Amino acid sequence: MSAPTKKAETRPADGAAPVITYRQALHDALRAEMRRDESVILLGEEIGIFEGSYKITAGLLDEFGPERVRDTPIAEEGFVGAAIGAAMLGMRPVVEIMTINFSLLAIDQIVNHAAKIYGMFGGQTSVPMVIRTPGGGGQQLAATHSQNLEVWYAHVPGLKVLAPSTPADAKAMLIAAIRDDDPVLLLENLSLYNTKGPVPAAEHVAEIGKAQITVPGTDLTVVGYSRSAAIARDVAHRFADKGVSIEVVDLASLRPLDRETICASVKKTGKAVILEDDWLTYGIGAEIAATIAEGAFDYLDAPVRRVAAAEVPLPYAKSLERIALPDADALIRVINEQLDATRFAR
Repeated sequence: MSAPTKKAETRPADGAAPVITYRQALHDALRAEMRRDESVILLGEEIGIFEGSYKITAGLLDEFGPERVRDTPIAEEGFVGAAIGAAMLGMRPVVEIMTINFSLLAIDQIVNHAAKIYGMFGGQTSVPMVIRTPGGGGQQLAATHSQNLEVWYAHVPGLKVLAPSTPADAKAMLIAAIRDDDPVLLLENLSLYNTKGPVPAAEHVAEIGKAQITVPGTDLTVVGYSRSAAIARDVAHRFADKGVSIEVVDLASLRPLDRETICASVKKTGKAVILEDDWLTYGIGAEIAATIAEGAFDYLDAPVRRVAAAEVPLPYAKSLERIALPDADALIRVINEQLDATRFAR
């Protein structure tokens, strides 16, 4: 089967970037890097003949062969460990773990080996590998297949953790991750795979550790990443129609974390709301709130607010799942509360 380029791509106007899906952007990044560098190999369950559960690797087995596109046994600890060894010996493996929930079966390899080898070996060897894995709820996959475990990995020194929210960022960040000499975890929210956006045809390599101001504003800052950053952009545009200027900070990188951009935005707006897909307690949002308290406290007109998932195992029933996940309405409600509370603050 050939790569899904024809279906996913929208023909651009002259000089404009092609509009493609998030899924296609990831595929294109893998293909481009495999063409550029023969040390780039792919490992994962059903990524070859079946072309991956989410078709990110469609057509790559036919193009590059079974030596570079390797179907693995259903043994996450085993094939992540094999990738670590290959990386130490000069290869650049890209591992697909079918869902972040299954990464728990390889957590010892990821946390105790991939993240620590460079430091424990005194810099004598690095581990230039990428782990791509989707996560998130909203697909009725129930509690054990719908988790957002990014905070577990963002907590670990030695790992880099990326969470792109647009097709352009997905491509640029995957390319950057493959070329990086450290182990990188690339998080792909399932709900983003079919979203579309312009992706420059020319090569673009993202700067790992740099957040982006995707919507400039002056009245309030919303901080998000992955799916939550996409929701935040939509909400910001809705408020703009009402004359309210919302600034959106898309973290893009969870480790390293761009604290400077976060604090600079809050210093400008005086108010902050954090939107995240994971649970509130000990989540990414808690780290962002602490960052703002330490770096922009004197500029705040009100306490930092957080919008996150309900603290329950995610239900299977669609109606309950929808209630448990943060959405645009929840974000709008909290933004309005912030604006009302600070209307006469300055």
